[in-house]
Amino acid sequence: MSLPVITAGGDVEVRERAPPPRERTKMHKWLGGRSLEMYDAQEAKGFELYLSKVAEQKIRNHAMAHLDERKEVMGFLLGMIYRHEGRDYTLVRDVATTDLDATAVSVRFDRSAFDKLFEELDGCDFKYVIVGWYHSHPSYTCFMSATDIQTQRSMFNQRYHSAIVIDPVNKEIEAFYLDNDRVESRPFTVYWDEHQNPYYGRTVRMRAVEGGPPR
Repeated sequence: MSLPVITAGGDVEVRERAPPPRERTKMHKWLGGRSLEMYDAQEAKGFELYLSKVAEQKIRNHAMAHLDERKEVMGFLLGMIYRHEGRDYTLVRDVATTDLDATAVSVRFDRSAFDKLFEELDGCDFKYVIVGWYHSHPSYTCFMSATDIQTQRSMFNQRYHSAIVIDPVNKEIEAFYLDNDRVESRPFTVYWDEHQNPYYGRTVRMRAVEGGPPR
């Protein structure tokens, strides 16, 4: 069985579509420092990367699930590339992952679990391109290590490809891409669809049922 194919830039169909409106976007609450400044500067011009509420929650929950173990996690970003008013942008709708071979400083897909990964990819209910990847750096901030850069160069070297790095210990997140083989930060925003609740909106707590177990 072959590995998932990362679609080459020339093979991607770029369709015309307006990005999510500003009233349905919000910055990630784990942005800080330089990322906040870049977000503010980019918001007026429009972003190159829009991360769905669903994908954001899956990435954050995946990283948080292995917080106590201090193990890295990773997965693919699934989405599409669009164009609006002459500007290209990427819309990440979902993510896909499988069992991992991970330590505190390294991660890769478990070679015996590719069948599960393909099943998850096959179960995706929308047309997608693998537009990048995410991985975690538990406790050692967000950056692209030498190994990360090599992965980006070999598999995700188109301008639309992004690498999202998340640190669940320090609660930091940042996105990166390659620009003429240089690693650059990529400002991004989180969006939600019309039928969804706002990102990080009000939550509803379940009330305890009389006579039932405490919640």
